[in-house]
Amino acid sequence: MIEVRNVKKHYGDFEAVRGISFTADKGTVYGFLGPNGAGKSTTMNIITGCLAATEGEVFINGCDIYEDPAGAKSAVGYLPEQPPLYLDMTVEEYLEFVGEAKGLRGEKLFREIDRVVKRTALKDGTADFTDRLIKNLSKGYRQRVGIAQALLADPEIIILDEPTVGLDPRQIIEIRDLIRELGHDHCVILSSHILTEISAVCDYVIIISHGEIVASDKLENLTKLGGSRNYIDLTVRGDESAVHRMLSSVPGVISVEIETKDLGLAHVRIAIEQGTDIRETVFFRFADARIPILSMNYEEITLEKIFLALTADTAADPSAEEPDEEDMSPEDAVAQRVLENTKRRLESLTNGEESVPEAPGVPEMPDKPEMPAAPQVTPEPQVPQAPEDTETPAADKAGKKKEKSPKKSKDDDYTPLFGGRD
Repeated sequence: MIEVRNVKKHYGDFEAVRGISFTADKGTVYGFLGPNGAGKSTTMNIITGCLAATEGEVFINGCDIYEDPAGAKSAVGYLPEQPPLYLDMTVEEYLEFVGEAKGLRGEKLFREIDRVVKRTALKDGTADFTDRLIKNLSKGYRQRVGIAQALLADPEIIILDEPTVGLDPRQIIEIRDLIRELGHDHCVILSSHILTEISAVCDYVIIISHGEIVASDKLENLTKLGGSRNYIDLTVRGDESAVHRMLSSVPGVISVEIETKDLGLAHVRIAIEQGTDIRETVFFRFADARIPILSMNYEEITLEKIFLALTADTAADPSAEEPDEEDMSPEDAVAQRVLENTKRRLESLTNGEESVPEAPGVPEMPDKPEMPAAPQVTPEPQVPQAPEDTETPAADKAGKKKEKSPKKSKDDDYTPLFGGRD
């Protein structure tokens, strides 16, 4: 139903989507998973025809989204990240407007509106929100209105970008049930960065990172990317050879790694086959051998671990190589050089060095010039002054006040626009 071929999107020199290709069929819920800024929403907007791609092709039910936009878009119901709502309309007025834009008229239009408001719980036996202004609805109910407009005219393809944002836990469960129900006879694409959301409702997962697809498979097969093994971490107090001998003979154990610690402790990492749980067996064997287990942790390969591994930023890995400045944007290259120079200056101050050569590419900032030492002036001997008369004429006091120039405050520079102080 959907075919995406080598789609790219550039914003100037920035490449938001880098050659994405995939297909989607009816009767499946697809999860489009990725961190914030990975390019999910950009891809959704390209698929629905809301945004033109720089390169590539998109086909909806065989219709090219650019050559036959009307035919392609008629098969798609779309909820963008920000629902396209007219806040001064009531819910019913807005759905009528959207339905007419989709070609619905008369009795068919009102039947469709009644169907979608019931499916999204905008109208039930206890409450009816259809006559309320959208601006008076909570964020969760506005999200429901956005989902309702996507379901109008019963499109074959439904694309939802972050559909549960702003919903409370009960509403999230209801929307997830609705998405699973729609997946029986529709092609549903759900975009999200929430792992539990994808795991709960999706049959197929597409993981995108930095504008590229890094994994695409069924949910049950995706965890196999981490290998067909799970791990158990133990901290025990006992002899290394005895611990290794007991664990190696346990069925399902693939490998045993032991690292000795102080005070007779040992950290043990056991690799076991997937679907195997040997924790109970290990506990009783060590108990019989009088070897105390201080801690035991079972580590299973999950979608979360796969996601973190596939979307990890190499820059965050200290063992990863530093990117070349040729591969950076000019702003990033300058920032990198400034950071290097700052580190050099801090190290020089710590080590007591006077100067350290700068990294190339950033002009060296001149040091502050040293001020010449002020010449020493021999103070003149002070001549004792005659005591002032206690009774000073008022005129002399006034004269002295005029000679003394008071300091101006910042308020004295203020000139009022409409009268005020002189």
